[in-house]
Amino acid sequence: MNDGETHGVTDGETGGAVIDKDRYGPWAVIAGGSEGVGASFAMRLAEAGLNLVLIARKPGPLAETAAAVRAATGVEVRTIELDLIAPEPLKAIRAVTDGLEVGLMIFNAGANSYGHEFVTGDLERFQGVIDLNITAQLAITQHFGALMKERGRGGIILVGSLAGFMGQAQISIYSAVKAFGRIFAEGLWLELREHGVDVLELVLGVTRTPAMARAGLNMDMPGLNVAEPDDIAREGLEHLADGPVWVAGGNRVAAEKRSGFPRAKMVAGAHEAMKKMLPPSS
Repeated sequence: MNDGETHGVTDGETGGAVIDKDRYGPWAVIAGGSEGVGASFAMRLAEAGLNLVLIARKPGPLAETAAAVRAATGVEVRTIELDLIAPEPLKAIRAVTDGLEVGLMIFNAGANSYGHEFVTGDLERFQGVIDLNITAQLAITQHFGALMKERGRGGIILVGSLAGFMGQAQISIYSAVKAFGRIFAEGLWLELREHGVDVLELVLGVTRTPAMARAGLNMDMPGLNVAEPDDIAREGLEHLADGPVWVAGGNRVAAEKRSGFPRAKMVAGAHEAMKKMLPPSS
């Protein structure tokens, strides 16, 4: 994890990140751009003058976010209603983005779509978690990353999770794919940093998003560190050049602890703490 100073330019009055359109524009693609952190990214980038391509599965929130961004900023916003675990999602994305100069790609679509004990779970549904968080992410990142390398500029943000620092019951596959994402980002950062392309895995902890609310997590526990989506988006853009990994929302110490030993004691202790956050039926 990079612990250096912030390299992003910030607006002293608002505290918001000011994105260099010459480096990261004129278009940004956000996979998972309809709500929560993705919607906050969209608004902040639009306020900086970048045009947007927003990709999401749910048509309602996607249309609402696109309309809100257009009304507030006047930038061009294109939308793609797409389930990223569908076969060859890149074809649908390229149908809209080919011919656009995409300087920033944010992959924020890696939610946990299926939580279950592994040995009694549905392998096809586990495969869906893998397809979303690994297969789709790799295809989209490779496509836009290659174009950025050729131009000699750009940025890639892959949104990760503290879940990827430790195995957890019921979400063992999700934790594993998030661990994969972090290691992948580190390798990609090494490959692209000499070509003017910034790569950052932005690690989130508990964040007050619609997805978290739908999961039934108790975010009102005393002492629980809960981040707000707009703060996470701001922090991610401010630290885009501080890759390969940035732990957001004041969760760095938690990430360091989850990386320690002995693993049995740490994993079991985190499991007991997590059970307190889950709804009674879990």
